[in-house]
Amino acid sequence: MDAMDAPARPWPPPLGSYAEERELFQLLQHMLEELLIHKPDDPIQFMIDHLKQNKDDAPRICVLGPPASGKTTVALWLCKRLDAVRISQETLLFKEILAVTKEAKAYKERKEQIPNALWANLIQERLSNVDCIKQGWILEGFPENQEQAWMLQSAGIIPRHVVVLYAPDTVLIERNTGKRLDPVTEEVYHTTFDWPSDPLVQQRLVQPEDLSEQEMSKKLLEYHRHFPDIFQIYHKVLKSINADQPSVDVLSQALTFVQTRPRSAAPFTPRILFCGPPGSGKSLQAALIAQKYGVVNICCGQLLKEAIAEKTKLGELVKPYVDSGYPVPDKLVLKMLAQRLNSLDCMTSGWVLSGFPRDIEQAEELQKAHLNPNRVFFFHLPYESILERLSQQRTDPVTGERYHTMFRPAPTPEIQARLRQNPKDQAENIERRVEVYSRNVKLLEDFYRDAFYVNADQDPHAIFEFIESCIIHPLPRKKPTPLS
Repeated sequence: MDAMDAPARPWPPPLGSYAEERELFQLLQHMLEELLIHKPDDPIQFMIDHLKQNKDDAPRICVLGPPASGKTTVALWLCKRLDAVRISQETLLFKEILAVTKEAKAYKERKEQIPNALWANLIQERLSNVDCIKQGWILEGFPENQEQAWMLQSAGIIPRHVVVLYAPDTVLIERNTGKRLDPVTEEVYHTTFDWPSDPLVQQRLVQPEDLSEQEMSKKLLEYHRHFPDIFQIYHKVLKSINADQPSVDVLSQALTFVQTRPRSAAPFTPRILFCGPPGSGKSLQAALIAQKYGVVNICCGQLLKEAIAEKTKLGELVKPYVDSGYPVPDKLVLKMLAQRLNSLDCMTSGWVLSGFPRDIEQAEELQKAHLNPNRVFFFHLPYESILERLSQQRTDPVTGERYHTMFRPAPTPEIQARLRQNPKDQAENIERRVEVYSRNVKLLEDFYRDAFYVNADQDPHAIFEFIESCIIHPLPRKKPTPLS
């Protein structure tokens, strides 16, 4: 199901907001997956126990890559940032006392390959511990091949994010020869690329049992042979990161990726709000969104004009204010908006609103009426650009068509001669309108804390693509933690 699809029956706004904010659909979907994987004899008790102990937003991450690509560094760093448990070959064999640890160690001592089923059992047993359930986990270097991946999946071990590091083989072979290990923190350093600044750390570094160049080449060949199969299994939750760049960039990209939410199949009726100064392009973007996704485009000013033209009861009440140039009282505007936004087409297809609210009081009234947007965008545009856009805007009184003396001049001298400027687009009126917007926007931004911010001083198609991506994808859990 497309994330922009509306449900078969319209969600009443309060129910839709409640379900989306608390991720009820995702919760039910996850519970169903767990039931099908574990097939408990008592499904109800299983769900109760699961809800009591499980933390559904805990990290479930795999960090993969060829030898010397920096998997340990990335996994350790993500564990620190996310407070998750790191699981690797070393931790499973030498730091854990699990039921099959002794058997796996025996293979290692005989220098034999540990079977995939044994690795899967070790991982499954470790991830069933309470720390992994509560804090989440980061699997470093697992799965190594397709069979391991299938075994883990059949045991219900399904990562939400898979980070794959890559670099040219020549770079990896060179890195391997200069690796040094801190036995205290287990962090990996390099004599050339990543040498610690602390003299105490420098002194305690040891050279790990590195592979020879020939053995390294063999391991790389084995990795390249298995990786395409792993990619096919995880491609929907996988991100490849170039490891041949400064480590701070690798870590930043990895953290940003694992903090994003995968696209959801939850029923979603878009309720979109555009806020911005005059001339920032809100109307154009609203029209583009409405055209592509079939949501109802509602401009507050246009709604007032339509009510007056149709001579509705509310229109008759609004007309004296509009004719005299006085602001229409918030109660009348809100009543008109509530009627329109609660109509069947808006509740079924969703809506995109611009022109309201203009201040914090209006936003609070909108919230009290249960007309809460689930995507809010603030358009930012420098005053010079606003002035350039609006002061040179002209309208053809015959056709109603808008032109711009610089960017979209009239096609013929005849049309050019009859063009008129709207009084509100004169420089002194533009300055007043922008000043009113600027006075109120900070409180609105504080009110809509999950809002997105749009650089409106760029190509309209680039703006549309950004807005579209924010609507289609789920809201981020939180902003990425800045690198220290």
